Amino acid sequence: MTTEGFTTCLWFDGQAEEAAEYYLSVFKNSRLGRIGRYTEAGPGPAGSAMAVEFEINGQKFVGLNGGPQFTFNESISFQIRCSDQNEVDYYWRCLTDGGEEGPCGWLKDRYGVSWQVVPEVLIDLISDQDAEKAARTTAAMMTMKKLDIAALQNVHDGG
Repeated sequence: MTTEGFTTCLWFDGQAEEAAEYYLSVFKNSRLGRIGRYTEAGPGPAGSAMAVEFEINGQKFVGLNGGPQFTFNESISFQIRCSDQNEVDYYWRCLTDGGEEGPCGWLKDRYGVSWQVVPEVLIDLISDQDAEKAARTTAAMMTMKKLDIAALQNVHDGG
């Protein structure tokens, strides 16, 4: 077995190349890899992308234009750990553009892929040894769509 980690395959209905370009525009540390195109043998239109390799922050992906048989759902999501509110706001704004907001920092992008935009500090706050602080923070998080670090910290601290 390879020691280079795993490659996540995302199944699209004709949008793999467009989606890869979109993700490359959102994530600064990303790059496009090889693009395999359909030939006259099909099953897709000759010249259209069959599979698109791309990498985001060291994570390898293949976008596959497999057709309409399968769609994305929330059972699989990608977490983006954010160091501050500016990062939360940036990824939230970019990924909800054409997509939809969900609860507790979750969203679906314009292609239906689910993401969790999570401030790094959240894990510390909701796993605090003080059960009351953790419970207050968790309850506040459950009322939010985009997570607000200052509000979560304030609730955690008893404000």
